[in-house]
Amino acid sequence: MITDLNLYTYGIPIVISMIIAETIYSKINDLSLYKLNDSMAGFGLLAGNVLVNIATKGSILFFYFYLYEFRIFTISDIFSSVAVWILTFLVIDFVFYWYHRFSHRVRFMWAVHMNHHSSEEMNFTVALRQAWFGPLTKVPFFLVLPLIGFDPLITALAGAAATLWGITGHTQSIRTLGILEYVFVTPSSHRVHHASNPEYIDKNYGNMFIVWDRVFGTFAKEESEVIFGITENVKTFNPIKITFMNWIKMIEDFRNSNSLTDRFNSFFGPPEWDLHKSKNPHL
Repeated sequence: MITDLNLYTYGIPIVISMIIAETIYSKINDLSLYKLNDSMAGFGLLAGNVLVNIATKGSILFFYFYLYEFRIFTISDIFSSVAVWILTFLVIDFVFYWYHRFSHRVRFMWAVHMNHHSSEEMNFTVALRQAWFGPLTKVPFFLVLPLIGFDPLITALAGAAATLWGITGHTQSIRTLGILEYVFVTPSSHRVHHASNPEYIDKNYGNMFIVWDRVFGTFAKEESEVIFGITENVKTFNPIKITFMNWIKMIEDFRNSNSLTDRFNSFFGPPEWDLHKSKNPHL
């Protein structure tokens, strides 16, 4: 039986090979796509994410199986096995789109997700910058899947495959992919997502399919040169500082807030919300 662990076992050597190949390509063409300290920060963030996954995966999967007992439908009884897999990938990506979009628009979720955008580079090791608490913030969004009848094991396997697909978008070595750009998330569309250019901010949230962005008005085509990073870059390669810096800021804002609105916005406002400006609206 294929499991998500088996998939990662096969996938990890492929990802490592991609990193090595792109590093060689960068050296040969004098592109400086990789910086050692930046890549090591990626591995540090990945390590924290893996540890949290190990600590919580069993409980989360158990919770999904518990919810599956209360399912409205049984998807595998309605559709053929091929259709079930196709539908699972589509629904996973649809839910991920909204999870990802909220992660960019709600302050405490951005504090988690910002880890992934903290690099000013764009290469395959940037994909390793996985949020330490991402496995936990996904649960409220993905719990709908077992409730509407998606088998948690199939969902976990499809989710692992989708994660590996997402890694392929983190590169500057591939420009555009023709007609595929209209359907799938490609390196070009994902470079836009990692940009700090004003015209690119909060665009292209999909992981596998770009159609959700086209439907919901968050698509942007790569046109002007991409500046990677966030509007206020972290200026550190320490994975612990990267993980907790926004949480420290949120707690400080909450403690210094004088109104219920400001206390609410400290955690649930948009990432660009600023306590000082809230207290001094004429600035």
